[in-house]
Amino acid sequence: MTKSNVLKNFKEFSVITFGVLLAAASIFFFMLPSNVVVGSASALAMVISNFVPLQVSVINLIINVVLLIIGFILIGPEFGAKTVYAAIMLPVFIGVFEFIFPNFKSLTQDPVLDTLCYILVVSMAMAILFSCNASSGGLDIVAKIINKFFHIELGKAYSLSGIAVALTAAFCYDTKTVVLSVLGTYFGGIVVDHFIFGLNIKRRVCVISPKLDEIVDYILHELHSGATLNEITGAYDNTTRREVITIVDKNEYRHLMDFVRKTDPKAFVTVYSVSEIRYQPKIKK
Repeated sequence: MTKSNVLKNFKEFSVITFGVLLAAASIFFFMLPSNVVVGSASALAMVISNFVPLQVSVINLIINVVLLIIGFILIGPEFGAKTVYAAIMLPVFIGVFEFIFPNFKSLTQDPVLDTLCYILVVSMAMAILFSCNASSGGLDIVAKIINKFFHIELGKAYSLSGIAVALTAAFCYDTKTVVLSVLGTYFGGIVVDHFIFGLNIKRRVCVISPKLDEIVDYILHELHSGATLNEITGAYDNTTRREVITIVDKNEYRHLMDFVRKTDPKAFVTVYSVSEIRYQPKIKK
């Protein structure tokens, strides 16, 4: 590995570390004091902590490690070093906060304000991780498993798993907290989309690569998305090449970009914002 690559990796993992630290701070200072279960592995750990004598950070670490192992078994080594690093460091940072600030109480003394602050800060953290093609693991792995075995889009699978976690608040909290948990999970997804993609939640991705067959196969059979193949001609040398076009959501986009970088780092990729998709079915005569 060259010196420039080492420096690049160091900078990238430094940014990921900051993103994970920000996410851990949002969980410890806002979500845990409010008891609002905003769908995530950390929220599930908070619920479980009401029934087992372990700290939230320890339970979160166990959940993430178990999900990573299940992910490797059922899906394969698609979760790169960045995601593994983030998934492990998140509960570690929460544990540090638990040690430094024992018996911490809410900053705002209002669960609604705590929830809003949590959504805002964790959305910024997720945007930072996303910019480095990383995630905090947790429900991302669950969503990928659902996507593979039930062929549900990654975005919808993530939303379903998040809502399911939010509903677990009913086991240990009152009705108001359950409702706030579900609403927080829903609006949290919207805010994350805003930070990552603005108001657009879809991306039109065009790829030109000598390894296009592998990329198309991944889009069709792993992401379960549609794709279009075009023959294009370069104006400079009149060389004919193939191009694949697909439209994906934010989770599929991250996985697709990871795969393209691993398969062909020199692939030519263009990405466009898509605010609306319409399909006009053929009318049978």
